[in-house]
Amino acid sequence: MKPCEFPEIQHGGLYYKTIRRPYFPVAAGKSYSYYCDANFVTPSGSYWDYIHCTQDGWSPAVPCLRTCSKSDIEIENGFISESSSIYILNKEMQYKCKPGYATADGNSSGSITCLQNGWSAQPICFKLCDMPVFENSRAKSNGMWFKLHDTLDYECYDGYENRYGNTTGSIVCGEDGWSHLPTCYNSSEKCGPPPPISDGDTKSFPQKVYLPQSTVEYQCQSYYELQGSQYVTCSNGEWSEPPRCINPCIITEENMNKNNIQLKGKSDRNYYAKTGDIIEFMCKLGYNANTSILSFQAVCWEGILEYPRCE
Repeated sequence: MKPCEFPEIQHGGLYYKTIRRPYFPVAAGKSYSYYCDANFVTPSGSYWDYIHCTQDGWSPAVPCLRTCSKSDIEIENGFISESSSIYILNKEMQYKCKPGYATADGNSSGSITCLQNGWSAQPICFKLCDMPVFENSRAKSNGMWFKLHDTLDYECYDGYENRYGNTTGSIVCGEDGWSHLPTCYNSSEKCGPPPPISDGDTKSFPQKVYLPQSTVEYQCQSYYELQGSQYVTCSNGEWSEPPRCINPCIITEENMNKNNIQLKGKSDRNYYAKTGDIIEFMCKLGYNANTSILSFQAVCWEGILEYPRCE
């Protein structure tokens, strides 16, 4: 009968191994106490046990098994349905999802496995999608709840079409709910591209068709003042009143020289001002004011500015 050599226990070791090592090999029938490292246990689930020399070698063949802890699990919208706190290698742990939630494959419960490097995965419970509210449309299939990635087909009522201009469409159940609402619109209530404005443009690239209640935002060129609402809304096939872009006032060196004036506190040769801005002037050296003192605080108004004069 073949004797047993000194056992090299992975993730553990014999108690008093330094003292015992010289007495190996040993005959079958001998038993020795051993321990397992942190995060490992014996096949019986304890942190120490006995290893036995048999005619087939050491038993158990794998003395220390990896463990996984329940405390390492984070689960939202679900709960662990077992009382154990420690799981041995290859042991499955069961979990359940809260009402209205399901696993990725649509089940109300699932499992993860303790592997050599830890849990196989973190348990995830996704929100189920319920039957959405239909507007000017109807579902083409029955059902109350839909799992992740499920598709629901719908059709529009006569005379209506969806956002893409079709009379039928599909929505997909995602992690945050339905991809969009199954809403259909009266085709006569849609709008074409938003109206252009002088010295300004829309912030987004214009589309050919806009749904009712769609909004578009405008912006003006540099130094131009936006007057009115920066948004227009599509309603009953028409856009609301677009804003205007008001001209700036351009204070030039040429105009200041003509009036023998210069900017007060500024060295700019040319200056841009928006509507409502107050621009302060002063006479050039050697000149005196020929207009009222108030005129030296000129107000820009829609591109027009009245210059003061010095003689």
